[in-house]
Amino acid sequence: MQQTVDALREFTARYCDAWQQRTGHAPASQALYGVPSPCIIATQADEVWWQPQPLQQDIAAFYTAQFAGDMAARCGQRELSLLQVWSEEDFLRLQENLIGHLIMKRRLKQTPTLFIAATESEQEIISLCNLSGEVILEQPGTKKREVLSENIQNFLKSLQVVIP
Repeated sequence: MQQTVDALREFTARYCDAWQQRTGHAPASQALYGVPSPCIIATQADEVWWQPQPLQQDIAAFYTAQFAGDMAARCGQRELSLLQVWSEEDFLRLQENLIGHLIMKRRLKQTPTLFIAATESEQEIISLCNLSGEVILEQPGTKKREVLSENIQNFLKSLQVVIP
């Protein structure tokens, strides 16, 4: 687990550095404007600037290594948004969604997965396969899946930062 947390923190550092170099300030989000979070370092006219913050409690998992905004990235030719929790309330919603996803997978008699990123397509998500540890592109509700990486650490290291 520590290798995954380290890989996520390394990607996050690359993401924040790229924002700083391109814009001269921390990552910004209009979508998260007005939503409380320990990540917010400044509020502008219509956006918040944020920096990841470590969690004070030990609920160590991919999503909760830190509080952070969703981060845009590219995997090959595919753009994605790496999911992260923004606040304690956001974490509770994520837990509910993950439980619902796992229940759906069980009902369909499919391998359990946990989604980690959204894609531009509403029909596809990027998930971590609970059995193999592979990162896959899947279409929820179907058996269609494509292996993107043999593990989460390699996947995170291969991501290219995208500044919207």
